[in-house]
Amino acid sequence: MELSEIRTKIDAVDDQLLKLFLERMELSEAVAAYKNEHKLPILNRAREREILAKVTQRAGDKERYAYHLYSTLFELARSRQAELISAPTKVAERVRVSLESNSEVFPQTGMVACQGVEGANSQVACDRLFPRGNIVYVKSFGAVVSAVESGLCKFGVLPIENSSNGSVRAVYQLLQEHDLSVVRSTRLCIRHELLALPGTRLEDITEIYSHEQAIGQCSKFLGGLKDVKVVPCGNTAAAAKQVAESGNPHAAAISSHPCAALYGLECVNGNIQDSDNNYTRFICVTKDPVIYAGANKISLIIALDNRPGALYEVLSKLAALDIDMTKLESCPVAGSDFEFIFFLELEASVKDPSVRACLEEMERSCAQFQFLGNYAEV
Repeated sequence: MELSEIRTKIDAVDDQLLKLFLERMELSEAVAAYKNEHKLPILNRAREREILAKVTQRAGDKERYAYHLYSTLFELARSRQAELISAPTKVAERVRVSLESNSEVFPQTGMVACQGVEGANSQVACDRLFPRGNIVYVKSFGAVVSAVESGLCKFGVLPIENSSNGSVRAVYQLLQEHDLSVVRSTRLCIRHELLALPGTRLEDITEIYSHEQAIGQCSKFLGGLKDVKVVPCGNTAAAAKQVAESGNPHAAAISSHPCAALYGLECVNGNIQDSDNNYTRFICVTKDPVIYAGANKISLIIALDNRPGALYEVLSKLAALDIDMTKLESCPVAGSDFEFIFFLELEASVKDPSVRACLEEMERSCAQFQFLGNYAEV
């Protein structure tokens, strides 16, 4: 048989498949109406297993392909049903409130809580997000959250991840524990330098101070030093300030170039970070759920049942709707050897009804589901 003849036959089969697929989706909509009326859950795992068992048994040596075909069909059917089901979810209510806030344009000013002191990378992120903002410096990430929750500041800026050293777990932990909304993010190119009092040489240094993330981002340089004590502190700028105020000629700080001029220090070594492509992402959080114009990024925290295929089911929901996932990171749950939570980021907008339906279905099927916000990155 010629290739053209084979393709003609494939086209004919595709026509039949499409007709049957559309018929199946219409029947799924009828099922959704029934489930809606009788308050039944969308997912019926026993029914799906029954069909998969029957299909794979009849598929012979192509049972693996048949299994994945029908698994995808189930995901598409559930995604469509989720758009039609009216059962209330927390994420639907949060999205509704956020969209009704009528806050179209992201503000250029406001009271902003920032961890650290003048010269910190968080301060640079604040200035980028709020060109005319009024920065309130606090001592810790937790204090940033407290300032926002108490109403002292309308906004808070926090580092969320670094391209070299991964996510800032302490910030994710705070987002889990507190009901805040992410409304904006920005990405800064970070360059670390070893700063010390004027006249200090590298061989004079016996102790180095910096934030633990900066220490991790300069691990190769630090690993090559001998008899040097590395001390974590709250912030890279705070480290520079501490060294300047100490008057100790044997102390140094891993900090930024602007902090040298700001605190009267000199650069001992300007090439100490592991990667030149070193970026830190900062998020802006608020107490009230708001979605500003141009929002195209969604952040989530989810936990799944500890069973085979649980993560695949979530990812297949996104794939079925052609939603681009830009971040997936697992984090072990404290006190457990095998349970994990996942940090997800999607390129999507909740103004799309299919995206909202997908998030609602994820909330229904995940052991834990937290919608952190829909926002734009500048």
